[in-house]
This record gives sequence, structure tokens and C-alpha cells, in this order.
Amino acid sequence: MYNAGMKLKRITALCAALTTAAATTAPVAAADSSPLAERLREAVVAQNFKDVIDLTPPEPGARAAGRQEKYDSTPAELRTRARALSTGKPLHQTPNLDVAVIGLDPAGRPTTVANVLLSPRHPNGVVVPVQPQALSTDQVRYRWWDDAEWDLTGVGTQDVLPGRENAPIDFASPYPASVLKLMVGFGVLRLADQGRIDLDADYAYDPNPVREACGGPSVKRVRQHFDEMITKSQNESTCALVKLIHDLGAWDEVNRTFADLGMPTLMVTGTNPGNGSSWGGSNMSGLDTAKLLLLVNGGPNVLWTTGQGRQVTADELSPSSRQFFQQTLANQGHNEMLSTPNWCGRDYPVQGIPQQVAARWIQPDGTLRVGDAVYDRDVRPCNEAAEVTFAHKTGWVNTAGTDAGIVKSLPGKQKRDYIVVVFGNLGMDYVDAGRPADPPGVFPVLYTQKYAQLGKAIDAIMKTG
Repeated sequence: MYNAGMKLKRITALCAALTTAAATTAPVAAADSSPLAERLREAVVAQNFKDVIDLTPPEPGARAAGRQEKYDSTPAELRTRARALSTGKPLHQTPNLDVAVIGLDPAGRPTTVANVLLSPRHPNGVVVPVQPQALSTDQVRYRWWDDAEWDLTGVGTQDVLPGRENAPIDFASPYPASVLKLMVGFGVLRLADQGRIDLDADYAYDPNPVREACGGPSVKRVRQHFDEMITKSQNESTCALVKLIHDLGAWDEVNRTFADLGMPTLMVTGTNPGNGSSWGGSNMSGLDTAKLLLLVNGGPNVLWTTGQGRQVTADELSPSSRQFFQQTLANQGHNEMLSTPNWCGRDYPVQGIPQQVAARWIQPDGTLRVGDAVYDRDVRPCNEAAEVTFAHKTGWVNTAGTDAGIVKSLPGKQKRDYIVVVFGNLGMDYVDAGRPADPPGVFPVLYTQKYAQLGKAIDAIMKTG
């Protein structure tokens, strides 16, 4: 997290810098993704994301420059913060959103793909040209996220990928928040498949130095760390697994694997080998994150072919690793962004993707308890009305709201299978006008309900085909 009261350093210099500055086995997807892409663009624009309130509007001292330390807050921290921040100003410009969807056939093969970006430079959204066999694009100049740079111009100054200087779409990738834990999970399971990590072995996490966000020393099975990282978004377990990969000297290897598999925007860099903290050097694009989930979901034959001709299949992870990853994502406890069944029956937020809540968290009275997070709504009516499962990972920090997962229709419900990813900079510092106060003692609403409205709209598009 960052301190919203920190002074912006070297703001004059920053402003000056900114002003100067086919194979037969190929996936089924292809050529005609434009109908989906245009419908997706219309759905994004229809949410009027600029119509939110900024609780820390851009002014001297409002947001710090540079890549900040950002971690999910605990329920207690969130309740304290909700009381402290109650007023703000209208959002001064269009936010940044990266929205990607991959449609799937019943076997899990891609049938269509669409990627839409929203930003101050593209207030009506822009459809990203996607190469169908590679499920990738070279038409976007991705920039590292920086809160202060976005406040000033909407575009960062540091490139994520080399050689994209002349790409027609210039876009600052929103910080992935805890969706970055998908990359950590992939790294752990990849190393487990190589016999270098035993999921059922104890890992003695001994941080040096101890970092509050990461907790103190602990001993848990690797499998437990993985589960807590995904289902409860537990930072302590994430730090432990990041450190475990450091212990093996394998982070460079994991990042190279992402690039070699045609997902070059996925990277975890600059983390602290001694405690697994410092996640600010993580980056993800919506399109590459959707491809990572496509690999986790699996499917026969070639899922995509990289620009270098590598044919990527589900075998990049073993069947057991993919099954474990899928099951963990399906047990997600924080269903609060694109899907909102944790608030079942409330007038606010609106209900998003009509998802079934994992039984693991449901208490005898129908309410939820996810670790220390307590919810006050009986989710059983929403489970009875659910139409899909949503195996996903959310993320929340002050200036990032993120959600990425795999949607599959429940038996007897209208058929749709797809992957959806939304990265946005509208995190906890942004709220809807007239938002009701959260009940005391329960987990607060973290995002604008416009994300849930978008999730519902995307599901409607994929349901109708």
C-alpha cells in the first residue's frame, strides 16, 4: 500500500520529462473476432467508468510517483480506511482498463478472442488487433504503471517491452494487484512438475528482514501456501512462495518461460529474495493473462503458436498441476468484482456474473466467512439461481481493481464457456456517487459496482453468442 498523503517528489522534473517525452493444428480462433471485439468495446464504454468519485484526487501530495509497494489490505485495515475516506472529487479523466475475453469450445479450445483498451487517449475504447494463431498483438506499446504519471498524462514513461516504440496504441498497463499471484502459482507448479518443489513438503518461511505485509516466520506445506494465496489472497503465503522460488534461483527462468510461451508482458521482477516482498515490478496485460488461464484450463492439441513458431499446449503444466490450479481458483472466496454473489440480495453492489459460491466458505446460516473476512448476506438464494462457475482471482489495492478467471456454465443453464480478464486502475480510492455505507463489522465493498455491471454485460454477450 502507499500513503495517500506522501509528497510527490521531483514533480516539476517529472512533468518536464512527460512533456518531452498456420498450422493445421492452430487454434480454431481466428479471423473473425471483430463482432465480439466491437460488442466488448460497446459494453466497456456503456459503463461510464469516468462517472466515479476519486477519494484521493490529483493535487500536490495526493499520490506518490514511481512503483509503489502495494498489497491487499486486511479486513481490519479496510474497515479503518473506509471510515477515514468519505469524501472526494469527480474523476478528472477516463480511467485505464484492459479487458480481454477468449471464447472456448466444449473441449477448451479457443474459438474467438477480443481485447479492448480504455484510457484518456481512448475514451471510447480501442479494439486491439489480435493475431489469431498466436493470440497476441504487436500493436500496443505497453507502459509500466505509475500513479502520478497517470494523473498527469494517462500514459507512463517506461516501456514494458522493447521494440514497441512505433506501435499505434500507447497504453499504461494497470497494476495487476493480486492477480499477479497467478504468475507465482504458475512458477510454483512449473517447478513442481520438474521435481524441484514438493507440494506436500513443509516450507519453513524465514523472512529476512521481516516485513509486516509478509508476516513472520512460519512452517506450512507448499500446497497450503498455494491455497491461501489464491482462495483468500493471503499476502503472507504469497511472500513465502515468492521467496521459495528465489531460494531455487528460478525467477529469471520463470519469467523467460512466460516470454518463450508467447506471454511477454507477464513478469515478476524486483522482488526481495530475503522475504518475498516488493511486488511493484510485476506486470500483466489482459491478453497474456487470458492466455495463461487458457493454458491452465487446458484443451487438446495446440492452444496457440508463438511468433517464433513454438506450438503451446496444455502440457506446459502436468494434468495434476492444472487440476490443482483449477480447483484452487474454483474455491475463490473473494467474489466481489466482476461477480458479486458475496453480497447476494443487496441493492448495492449490483449482481455481476451469475456465479455459484464455493460451498467451502458458506456458514450454517448461509453467510460467508473467508479467513478473517466476514460477510452478512445469505448467499444460498444466489447459489440456487447461479448459471455458471467462475474459477478466478481478484485483486484490490488503492489504484487497482482486477479480476481474471474461467467461466463455465452449470448443467442445465444456457451454454457458455470463456475466459475473462479485467485490469483497471479504479481500485479502493474510487467509489460510486451515492454509495451506501458498509454495515459495521463486515467486509466492505472494495470496488465501484461498474465492474460488476461490466461482468454481467460480458456474460450476456457470451451467453447469446
